[in-house]
Amino acid sequence: MYDTVLVVGFDKPKDRGVSGPSVAVTGVRGLPATPAGWFSHVAARYFETFGAGREDLARIAVKNHHNGTLAPKSMLKREITVEEALGARMISWPFGLYDCAAQSDGAAAAILTRRELAKGHRDDFVLVRAVAIALAPDPKEDPDFDFLRWKPTEYAARQAYAQAGVADPRKEIDVAQVHDCFTLTELLAYEDLGFCEKGAAKEHIRSGTFALDGELPVNTDGGLKTFGHPTGATGVRMIYENYKQLQGKAERRQVKDATVALSHNIGGAPQACGVCIVALP
Repeated sequence: MYDTVLVVGFDKPKDRGVSGPSVAVTGVRGLPATPAGWFSHVAARYFETFGAGREDLARIAVKNHHNGTLAPKSMLKREITVEEALGARMISWPFGLYDCAAQSDGAAAAILTRRELAKGHRDDFVLVRAVAIALAPDPKEDPDFDFLRWKPTEYAARQAYAQAGVADPRKEIDVAQVHDCFTLTELLAYEDLGFCEKGAAKEHIRSGTFALDGELPVNTDGGLKTFGHPTGATGVRMIYENYKQLQGKAERRQVKDATVALSHNIGGAPQACGVCIVALP
């Protein structure tokens, strides 16, 4: 066992490209598909089932673009309107350009140590209250997949809440960073993480529950959408943002009185999910 560990995540897609591998990985039942093409199937099913629409996804994009303008290291610092999001070039219905996160170069790092050792390094450290990782079958090949949820997120969230003693995540989590490769992915995270009931995300999006000044701010630095998505670094970047929020050092995007923060990251179609909860001592 080690007392202190350095965690580093990085990616440099600018030098390798992503189009070919992405199509191969996200093919549906032997047919080629882009990530946007696959996730858009889920969006269409969700819309039909729960009555959400492109306007709800656009509001998520507008929120994240706003938050990104407040983060010094974000890649896209540009406000947009719902009308701009709805009128943007179509990528794969219902996803327009502003519904999709762009991959980027980047790196992030964190140092983990024992609580008693952390006190000797700084006064404003945060505690890791839960770390959970869950796997599930590839949803594209899972006959029980209903196109309305990501099972790994539900599994990982239950584990993390049990570890941290969280009974009501909507009330007990002060700020969250979630995986938003597409705006639909963020919408599903609201429900899969228990921030609202299944099918109810649209009402909370419209009322501003997850806005920076809302009841439970989500993606306070702009998320993958505007901060950028260096795949290997994204998960650690989320934890860094939560760390700054709990320190009270998030500047113009600071969430008032934040003491407990959650980060959520997924991989694949997705087949994997990690959830981390950090808190003030």
